[in-house]
Amino acid sequence: MHAGIVLAALTALFIPFVSQAQATPAARTGESPARSAKPLSPGAQALVDRAFADLDGRRPLDCHVHILGLGTGGTGVYASPALRSWLRPWSRLKADMVLSASGVKDPALADQQYVARLLALARDFPVEPRLAVLAFDCRYTPGGERDFARTEFRIPDGYVLDLARSHPDTFVPVASVHPSDPHALARLESLAAQGVRVIKWLPNSQGMDPSDPGFDPFYRAMIRHGMALLCHTGHEASVASTDQRLGNPLLLRRPLDLGVTVIMAHAGNRGTSEDLDNPGRRARNFDLFLRMMDDPRYTGRLYGDISMLAQTARSTGDLKILLERADLHPRLINGSDYPLPAVDIFMQPRVLWLAGFLTDRERRQLGEIYRANPLLFDFVLKRTLRHPKTGARFPASVFVEHAAFIWRGAPEPAVTPAAANFPGGL
Repeated sequence: MHAGIVLAALTALFIPFVSQAQATPAARTGESPARSAKPLSPGAQALVDRAFADLDGRRPLDCHVHILGLGTGGTGVYASPALRSWLRPWSRLKADMVLSASGVKDPALADQQYVARLLALARDFPVEPRLAVLAFDCRYTPGGERDFARTEFRIPDGYVLDLARSHPDTFVPVASVHPSDPHALARLESLAAQGVRVIKWLPNSQGMDPSDPGFDPFYRAMIRHGMALLCHTGHEASVASTDQRLGNPLLLRRPLDLGVTVIMAHAGNRGTSEDLDNPGRRARNFDLFLRMMDDPRYTGRLYGDISMLAQTARSTGDLKILLERADLHPRLINGSDYPLPAVDIFMQPRVLWLAGFLTDRERRQLGEIYRANPLLFDFVLKRTLRHPKTGARFPASVFVEHAAFIWRGAPEPAVTPAAANFPGGL
């Protein structure tokens, strides 16, 4: 078990949920201020201003924002009973830790408070970002049935569509369709009609093998509808996962070879996998990601998101490589993997300062920004980082709107006639 996650679980012991009786009036209504009334110091504010100075009026983009909840208020969210049971203490601690860090004070209002906090954080930016909010499909059995016994949570496509329709200036909906669902192709068609442009997978947890030839009709439908695939790569440590083998970046060659645009989440930045090009050997997932990015066949169709690349537990060596690889910068996209940046055990600017990516003054200013707004902190941190030796930074192009994440959905009901007969809806 990862040491950082163990520490995070222990931290959760000291941040339990308050009861409904203890909740403040704002907590009961779902309101959640972005920061305290205390303004940033001049130095911290200058660091924020510098992070936005060269965007030239372009909207910031965060391509990797999770929507979480407990199914309150009719959202349709499914959360495994294990997440709220002390018979499964690790699962309970993990859920409490993440939701508490996300501004949830009352489990009975979890879904509403989570979204209220996220909106407040976004609106506290100097230039309000567009947030790609992610649905999350469940696992499926080999027979094509939903496998809730091995599903930690499910965020319906209809829910993120409703959020995007309610807040079209902030949220961009990203759907999640498991290709083993017998209704998968019909779901893609319905989602495409509603303007959805991106499908999200976490194979390690959801149990799909991206290299499965049986998924070719799904990939062809994605191409026909102009959809991109945002797919987790590398080891998964936050969501319960039964097959880390499925995080191998090389498995995504099949959709790429068919013509699908693929965004490798986290740039494969954790763990090792079998090197399928050299049987019997293993390689770091990040190195396999670079091998794929360096393949000229995939130029223009393969991208990487940099979500959590600055997390304390990840490799600073990989961060150096991405900073110095200016040739890859046009193919990198900013993502936060929120709510993880709000879990303070994961985000320690001191480690990056000691490794030479920040000055001590920047470290202290970033700590101040973090206490005010962890989502803004994630953005400013990655805009401030520099290569310890060369001073290279990520350019502004990594952090602004990307063509794959533009949504022009019509303000229609989330459940269209085409989707009405899907078991459980979209």
